[in-house]
Amino acid sequence: MRIIKPVWLTHGGERKDFEVYSCDVSPDGKRLVTAAGDGYVRIWSTEAIYNAGDPAYDDKPKQLASMSNHSGTIHTVRFSPNGKYLASGADDKIVCVYTQEANATAHATFGSNEPAPVENWRTIRRLIGHDNDIQDLGWSYDSSILVSVGLDSKVVVWSGHTFEKLKTLLNHQSHVKGITFDPANKYFATASDDRTVRIFRFNSPLPNSTAHDQTHNFVHEKTVKSPFVNSPLTTYFRRCSWSPDGNHIAAANAVNGPVNAVAIINRGSWESDINLIGHEAPVEVCAFAPRLYSTQPIQKPMVDSHGNSVHNPVTVIACAGGDKSLSIWITSNPRPIVIAQDISVKAISDLAWSPDGNNLFATALDGAIIAVRFETAELGHPMPIEENEKSLSKFGTNRRGAGMVESTDGLLLEEKSKAGELRGVKGRMGALMGDGQADTDSAVGGDADAAVAVTSAPKNAQADKSSKAGTTNGTEPAQAKQDPYAAKLDRLKQRPTYTKDGKKRIAPLLVSGAVGSQSSLPQTKLVAASMNTQGTSEGPQSVLDLSKPFDGLPKGGLAALIFGNRRKFSQLEDDEENSAEKRVATARDNGVIPILSNTSDGLVPAVPTPGGPQETPSFIRPAVVNPCMAISQLRLAVPKIRSHILQGIDNLGNPKDVSDSSKARVDTVFEARNPSPASLTGRTSDREPVRISLNRGDQPLWQDYLPKAVLLVTGNKKLWAAASEDGSIYIWTPAGRRLINALVLESQAVVLECMESWVLCITAVGMCYVWNVGTLSSPHPPVSLQPVLDAALHTMTGHATPVPSIVASRISSEGRIIVGLSTGDGYSYSPSLYTWQRLSEPWWAVASQYWNSTEAPVGNVQVRGQAEGESAAPVSAGIVPFLERNTTQEVLGRGRGHFLQRLIKVLLSREGYEGFEASASIAHLENRVAATLSLAAKEEFRMYLSMYAKRLGAEGAKLKAEELLEDILGGVFEDQVIEDDKAKQNRKPGQPEQRSWVNESETLCGWPRRTLLKDVILAFGKHRDLQRVTVPYAQLLGILDESQDDNDTMDV
Repeated sequence: MRIIKPVWLTHGGERKDFEVYSCDVSPDGKRLVTAAGDGYVRIWSTEAIYNAGDPAYDDKPKQLASMSNHSGTIHTVRFSPNGKYLASGADDKIVCVYTQEANATAHATFGSNEPAPVENWRTIRRLIGHDNDIQDLGWSYDSSILVSVGLDSKVVVWSGHTFEKLKTLLNHQSHVKGITFDPANKYFATASDDRTVRIFRFNSPLPNSTAHDQTHNFVHEKTVKSPFVNSPLTTYFRRCSWSPDGNHIAAANAVNGPVNAVAIINRGSWESDINLIGHEAPVEVCAFAPRLYSTQPIQKPMVDSHGNSVHNPVTVIACAGGDKSLSIWITSNPRPIVIAQDISVKAISDLAWSPDGNNLFATALDGAIIAVRFETAELGHPMPIEENEKSLSKFGTNRRGAGMVESTDGLLLEEKSKAGELRGVKGRMGALMGDGQADTDSAVGGDADAAVAVTSAPKNAQADKSSKAGTTNGTEPAQAKQDPYAAKLDRLKQRPTYTKDGKKRIAPLLVSGAVGSQSSLPQTKLVAASMNTQGTSEGPQSVLDLSKPFDGLPKGGLAALIFGNRRKFSQLEDDEENSAEKRVATARDNGVIPILSNTSDGLVPAVPTPGGPQETPSFIRPAVVNPCMAISQLRLAVPKIRSHILQGIDNLGNPKDVSDSSKARVDTVFEARNPSPASLTGRTSDREPVRISLNRGDQPLWQDYLPKAVLLVTGNKKLWAAASEDGSIYIWTPAGRRLINALVLESQAVVLECMESWVLCITAVGMCYVWNVGTLSSPHPPVSLQPVLDAALHTMTGHATPVPSIVASRISSEGRIIVGLSTGDGYSYSPSLYTWQRLSEPWWAVASQYWNSTEAPVGNVQVRGQAEGESAAPVSAGIVPFLERNTTQEVLGRGRGHFLQRLIKVLLSREGYEGFEASASIAHLENRVAATLSLAAKEEFRMYLSMYAKRLGAEGAKLKAEELLEDILGGVFEDQVIEDDKAKQNRKPGQPEQRSWVNESETLCGWPRRTLLKDVILAFGKHRDLQRVTVPYAQLLGILDESQDDNDTMDV
């Protein structure tokens, strides 16, 4: 070991050298950067440092550049792993980001004594997000994010591409003084004066991701407390380090009883059972060497005949702190292999290894900058860098190289793919700053790993399309209303503010935050966002509210009725019109149990008399159990008979709740008044008929009567329907004409919904009926809910067990039955497959990285569509988002997924399940694509397909990517041409196109195959390991010859 300390390697001052707080080595090993109290960031040549004693290097440049862009002491500097950027943080609360320019300036800064720079490093960003000194910085290993920590207890996450603030984490309770990243790119750890090390899980964001896309990213995973319970609070830093094999975290400033120590935290369990002791003062900085070492000389091949590694890799760690000593440890030795005492006058502040692991740099508060060079095999034999990748592969990491461009077409395709991302970023920045000329593209479907932007077509084209647009995902286009908040939003965009120096500025308004509907809570506490129902919605058309009290009693209940009559009884002496007697007589005639009796002696307390026929209570009718109910394996709760049932619609035909506060917004009200149980002739069955009426405002439109009590009503602008207690369904036209004879079912209806001309009825025995009132037909025979309610599982027990309940049901405009359960599962019945399909389930709510990834983008598209006057239905009216919101509400919102979340959390840290999260995310996207294709959800299909293609590209799934391209093009099924012709001949007139990848049309789910293929190719284009597959398709479509301004392509 050789210690090098050149005289010129310092931040010199007039009287003494300034304290040096931080250092780092560039990824190529050619530059050393230091930061000190003089406010300068200085970049040195490592070659000049290594050869400081050689006269041949005296004339070569030593200091390559110096930057002074901070107004105070600089505490930390870090190179990005890709070598493109350099970041520095100081006590002026600002993070500066630098990049190297090709042309170097020939002169020094005016008024300074600095030598002329050899390299030109320019400040490109000044990041403002902290309220106090910044103590440390850290880059993720793929350079996708930059994290800063400081004395304000904040952990701020910045995008490594746009340097937009993605998230602020406020988990710490005191100063945060250290940050380190997992080399597998799964976690980062922060160390704080609250005597904890906190582990955060993250997924690398895409280049055009925003803060809204990362709402559920950067989740707190674990808090480690035990090694730091009595740690001193006097240290300036708590710089920790992650081992290159990803197995351990070295945390500084730990204690082992009364002794200062370095805690080694194990990955997965996050427990510390190893401590490095020996330093006499608190350890402030730890640094693992970036390479793995072998105790034996490297032999090739590296594995034996059984595939086992010949070498046992070990890691090397350097520790230093307040005792001015440097210790170097190796995992195969219980004692340090190197101890260098008093290498500086004051405490050592930072350590940095060279990429080859043969050199170590240290900085101290006395201004010293020290280089330590190790002899060959002194620490061990460095293993090839590929061994690092192998050791990280068990954690599911996929740090593939950039690859080589195989042709100019591949490079051109990559540029076009990145141009689409850049357009999305520019459009979003314009929206943030209130730029009226900014691109109107809005992010659609972004999250931790995916963000897809929908490009709006020109308004003229939209106007032409709006008149011809059909239904989208079973929803009829509705006329968009003028947004009442548009004027207010414009005023907010132009709101002026004044800075401290009196300058006027326009405060930027985060437009996506104003209209997005995504929750800011963590995913584990997420409650589903409510839908905006401005446009046509496929939500439940009627709501049976059983939480309200039965309205047979006054508002105050029985107590109010008793006290009210007592007050009237006391006023009988002054009652000249005998109103009290009339009221009591009327109540008695209507079958209400009287409180007082009207006798010849006046009003006296009533005495119950059992004379006359007694009516059978309604809650035990009918006396004879229906045979179909007796043998049915399913029993659903029958709604209680209510005296007054209302159903309203607005002027667009959307269902509306009829209440005192919403009457002004209701255009038409359908009303069913059930009679009282009192008999008119003395027989129990002779009661008043049910009065059915339709009113528009205060004007009645038509009226009808039914013989039996009504349980449920529903309706829209095309029909009205009512279900009676005898299992009959009555249907009227909007004008009140009975369209069809009463439909008689085997039991009472428990669910009655409608959408356009379709009516859905679910009976008490779990049978689902679907009718098309327009054609007076049904798309399929009645189907049972038995498979959906897990009857196959529950019938295996020897006794009756409870089953899930139905919490949401609806019908699409194509007659598809949609059911949501209390377990969080969502189902749809497929008439072509004659079976139920599960479209949503709790498994993906806790395992997929894309769960709830459409909430905010859906809100953006919906509000944007209303602002532009579009008539097409918003994406949020889709069935898949509806079912996933129900899953979120039932599983995450109500806490039913607690144990499932614990299971997933344990699996993610176990060996053998490294690719579990990625596999579950891809499976979730595949489920979304299949569901939207089956449901003909046009807009959602393209959005989910783009998200799926982006993820396949990021994972490098070559086989799936190639098959997807062939499916869209139709090449996989070339040998089934004869079968396609047969299907075309057997297809009935007016039958919708097949919901599959193979059909005879040139469109897929309403989109031209060329358009979808173009989206997928551009999503794959920037991934060089897939360019051999994608370039032929790009040449086939002529994408490489087109201009980049193409409005038919979804930005990726």
